[in-house]
Amino acid sequence: MARNLLFLCSDEHARSALGCYGHPVVETPTLDRLAARGVRFTRAYTPSPICIPARASIATGLHVFQHCCWSSAEPYYGQHESWMHRLRDRGHTVVSIGKLHFRSGDDDNGFGEEILPMYLANDGAGWPQALVRDPLPSFPEAAELAAALGPGETDYTDYDRKVAAEASRWLRRYPTATRQSPWALFVSFVSPHYPLVAPPAFFDRYAKATIPAPYGRPPDARSGHAVLQEMRRFWDYDDYFDDDTRLLARRSYYGLCSFLDDNIRQVLQALEDSGQANETLVVYTSDHGEMLGNHGFWTKSVMYEDSVAVPMVLSGPGVPPGANATPVSLTDLAATIETAVAPGPRPTVARWEGRPLQGFIDAPEPDRFVLSEYHDGGSPTGLFMIRHGRWKLVRYAGDHADQMFDLEGDPEERADLGESPAHRAQAEILRGLLDQILDPTEVDRQAKSDQRRLMEKLGGAETILAMDGFNHTPLPG
Repeated sequence: MARNLLFLCSDEHARSALGCYGHPVVETPTLDRLAARGVRFTRAYTPSPICIPARASIATGLHVFQHCCWSSAEPYYGQHESWMHRLRDRGHTVVSIGKLHFRSGDDDNGFGEEILPMYLANDGAGWPQALVRDPLPSFPEAAELAAALGPGETDYTDYDRKVAAEASRWLRRYPTATRQSPWALFVSFVSPHYPLVAPPAFFDRYAKATIPAPYGRPPDARSGHAVLQEMRRFWDYDDYFDDDTRLLARRSYYGLCSFLDDNIRQVLQALEDSGQANETLVVYTSDHGEMLGNHGFWTKSVMYEDSVAVPMVLSGPGVPPGANATPVSLTDLAATIETAVAPGPRPTVARWEGRPLQGFIDAPEPDRFVLSEYHDGGSPTGLFMIRHGRWKLVRYAGDHADQMFDLEGDPEERADLGESPAHRAQAEILRGLLDQILDPTEVDRQAKSDQRRLMEKLGGAETILAMDGFNHTPLPG
């Protein structure tokens, strides 16, 4: 059993973009060492490929259809009890440093102290344009992604350095000064989230490296699925790139992954210096991934692996080293944390609900299934994904065809088997698993109903679309 928790979270770190997950180019030596002495989950997923719903799930252990933080304008504000609340109530010192993407510091989010917090923009309103989904508007801010690339510094890289410094200072000071109190520290970096500008020392590691081009990007190689075509017209990032800038963007992203890794190195060194590393569970994960031009998409919001698959590593007391193929989710982390540092009786839950990852270490469940869903801006309808064994099903609410992929035979998801007569039986199995969890039509109806009410409260679609837009959350001035 661990006494303390160090939760390291990043933003937009695709599971594929780490050395320990097999990337041939990306250098993440710190995270590789952490994974080597702990357990690395090879089938970990976000419950939603967008920041705000995913972070609500990390806090609560609930899926999006349960906590109803549907979009970038519907944040967590303490409306559901979190693992932070429960640890704090049991006597832990619970502190956050860095990005939260909750509504406000005026809310009781569960932390006793929030240091260098990043909350939602627009005084907690977030990105209200996400609510306008029928019909989809334009998104002119997409041009910003390709306009800022290469070596350099940004507000985000400066912010991450401050987060690493504050976390290191806290770890060296607090645990040694107050050894009577168990603690939980949530350290949340914004890298490798765009802008795709990497500090020169890290960009230079990839300046001459052989970088593969995005796959499935040319129009004739992209999916013809009607919903994806509509989403691609909204998220038209790729239209602003050419072959040279696509390559530059990918070098920059890899540089940001290494920059993140170095910041984590500093924090883990401070944990060692505190003398409490041997009694602290360390968790590393990210809220979602990054498409990086694959299939013609950038950022996230779709159900392809680079968007929904995340790294997940546990290291610490009672965690033997190894790799684990159980499908797991960010919704499992609340139960995992409480089992590690505040154990007690837990209710019996369904296979897909949040469960302690420790249970899968001794008894892997490769046949488990997990869910991801998306109800945010840029999508005309709800998206639902089931991962089960080697298979993935993507269902689109409404009268739309399903997609299905064989992730072992086709890891780049180029061959859509959703309408394949030869795979009809397998598709029915996956549809049955999804139906055990939710009714896609009803959940889509509920999400859109909630969003319409919020739109009306904000003055309607016309008022919302007249608001200032942004491509990534601005830091407070």
